[in-house]
Formats: sequence, structure tokens, C-alpha cells
Amino acid sequence: MHQTSIVQRKRKVLRRQRIARRVLPFLASLFLATPMAGPVTKSMAGGARSELRLPKVDFSPQVVFDQKLRATYTALGAEQEGLRFETFAKAMTGYLNLRQAGKLDENKQLLTVVDFDLPSTEKRLWVLDLAKNDILFHTLVAHGHNSGENEATNFSNTDQSNMSSLGFYATSGEYVGKHGRSLKLEGLDEGFNTNAEARSVVMHGADYVSEEFIKQNGRLGRSLGCPALPMELKDQIIETVTGGTCLFVNRSDAGYSSQYLNEQVAIAALVPQAANHLS
Repeated sequence: MHQTSIVQRKRKVLRRQRIARRVLPFLASLFLATPMAGPVTKSMAGGARSELRLPKVDFSPQVVFDQKLRATYTALGAEQEGLRFETFAKAMTGYLNLRQAGKLDENKQLLTVVDFDLPSTEKRLWVLDLAKNDILFHTLVAHGHNSGENEATNFSNTDQSNMSSLGFYATSGEYVGKHGRSLKLEGLDEGFNTNAEARSVVMHGADYVSEEFIKQNGRLGRSLGCPALPMELKDQIIETVTGGTCLFVNRSDAGYSSQYLNEQVAIAALVPQAANHLS
């Protein structure tokens, strides 16, 4: 009996395999001939009707604003030129605020950034052409004598302080003074740089702003508070940025604040469709 049952089981197994070989090709052809179902958007679960929801994509004005800033930063190649995104974003926010406030020439889309987070031995001035997404200049710039040695850490709006002043400026007109061709600056941040004109804080060239001076002294020379430029570039830079363009002088940890760092105003300027959302 035991031997018979084993033989019977083997026969059943062989019979199932033969049936499977006949049926599987038919099922495969049937599956391939059947159109694929379209995307499932609704399901019945437990008798209750529910929709299958796709992840929500955030197209808020804030997100679009951040994306546009990043795109401009990338198009400029600013990271490769040593301009940190945090500094760029702050400068752009102020630039957009100032354009909205009518403080800048509407026909000039230029932004000059000075980042005193960097030491004087590094190139820390950039002139950005925002219309063409081009960096026109990237060079050395001096800080005030009493602001520090190689690094600028102290700032003032007080006359005869011999310190640099932080914040946003609008460039004004040119003149020829004791430093030769120079450019007047209008300080726009109350309490931080509004005494620039009275202090004669201007953009000018200086012999102590050079790689040679750094090699000999381990740092740049220092001004009386002016953003002094290399002599070989000062004429080109002054001619480029003169007359109603934006200058931003940054230091991250110096307690600086500004009414022109209003991000909502900047968003409305850069993302026009955001105006209704922010009003």
C-alpha cells in the first residue's frame, strides 16, 4: 500500500505539470492582449469612496522667490567667484526694496557687493550686472583704519571715526578730489551709514589696495572709512557704477539691520503675481 500511494502521488504531480504547461501560455497571451488600466484616481475602501491624492507641489511666492534667487546666483557663477549665497540673497533683497522705493536708477540693473566677512587679503568686492547675469568686476577693497587690521570687525556712522559703515548705499555723482577720480555715496540706512556724505566716505583708488601691498604687509592698507579700490581698476569701476546704482556693504555678525531687508517687498518685486497674496 505504501508503494502504491507513492506511485499515485508522482502521477498526480506529473499530471499537474502537463496541465500547467498547456494553460500558462494561454493566460500569458490573454494578459498581453488586455489593455493596461489607466491611472487609478479613485478607490473603494470599506464601502467608502476616497480619492488617491498626488503630493501637493508648493508654488508659493516664497518658494518661487527663493528659486529665482538661486537661478540668478547660478547664472552669475557667483559661487565660483567666492560670493556666498547668504550675502548675495541679502544684497538682492535690499536691491529689490530700493528699486521699489525709487531710490535707484530704473535703467541700471547693477549691484555692487562688499563682503567684510572676508579678510582684506581676499577679493571681496563684486560688481554684478543683473540684466546680463554677468560679474563685471571681482577685486580687492579696503576697509577703514579703525575697523580692524586684516579683518573689519568694528563699524561706525560717526564722523572722524575712521571706520567703515555697513548697509545699503546709492551711488551718486563723480568728482575729482585728493584721491583723484572719486564717486560719492549716499548712505540709506539710518543709524548705520547716513553720515557718509558728511564724512566724505566715497569710492576712490589707493596705492595700498594691491597684491603687492599684501605681499609686503600681510594685509591691505586701510582707508579713513572709504571702500578704496585698486588704482588700475578704480576708473573702470567708478565709470560703471556711477549714478544711482546699489552698493551693499556686509558684515554678518555686526548687529546690522535695515528696513530694506523686507523680504515681502522683495518677493512682490521679483514675483509680480505674489502682490495679491501679500496684500
